Amino acid sequence: MVLSSLLFKNPVGALVRLSLSQDDASYLVLIPFISATVLYLEHSRIFLRLAGDKMLAAIFLFFAGCAALASHLAGNHSSLGVQLSGWILSLVLVWVAGFALFFGKAALKAAHFSLLFLLLMIPPPNFLLDRIIYFLQEGSAWITGALFDLFRVPALREGLVFHLARVDIEVAKECSGIRSSMALLILALLISHFRLKSFWYKTLFVACGLFMMILKNGIRIATLTLLAIYVDPNFLFGRLHHQGGVVFFVLALLLLLPLLFFLQRVEAKRGKTAEPY
Repeated sequence: MVLSSLLFKNPVGALVRLSLSQDDASYLVLIPFISATVLYLEHSRIFLRLAGDKMLAAIFLFFAGCAALASHLAGNHSSLGVQLSGWILSLVLVWVAGFALFFGKAALKAAHFSLLFLLLMIPPPNFLLDRIIYFLQEGSAWITGALFDLFRVPALREGLVFHLARVDIEVAKECSGIRSSMALLILALLISHFRLKSFWYKTLFVACGLFMMILKNGIRIATLTLLAIYVDPNFLFGRLHHQGGVVFFVLALLLLLPLLFFLQRVEAKRGKTAEPY
């Protein structure tokens, strides 16, 4: 991993700079360390049978070369986001190829979560990131409007703008909650991996985590707006607005806990039913 990172020193350096300079990409440099931690915690299960697989490693190296070549050819015809994404994808595939070479197919299969988790360190290209942010904006605006209707707050919505009696608010890009949403997605993936067994239950939990990204952001926007209207207009400009994201992030986690406990109980009951007498 160290040698391959040196070979990819320019893309790795660009990834680190991107992670340190942009809030919505701050999680990128943490992904390899989280993946390595999961590998360590599950090493007794992953490394039971070791047999290097040169053919499988060659296949992953081939795809890594294709990604690197495509990134190089696209360098002069695309934004830095696309080019950097291709180089980091190539680096991840090189790491997976090395894993297959030293540990083999059985270990690769057992470690599939940790290795797939590495894909999260690939920065989304700018055009894809813009679509994700817009989706979060639209979802947050819909939740905000639904909460206004629930509490009978008169509001006129025009796209991403709400016109209220005392204030007009816009669900701007900065209000999309992309940073806390990615943190919530990462936590949902880790929790489902360690606490659930069924693939479908894991998928359901992560899907609910994706929905919770939008729900908690809509709750945040509606809460700040109502506080600004009925308590103090400074709530739209104060610390709760700019630094209070962690409060609503914790709220989203608390809302996910009942679903986790429910899915665990269902799995436990099914496990008892399946046990032979």
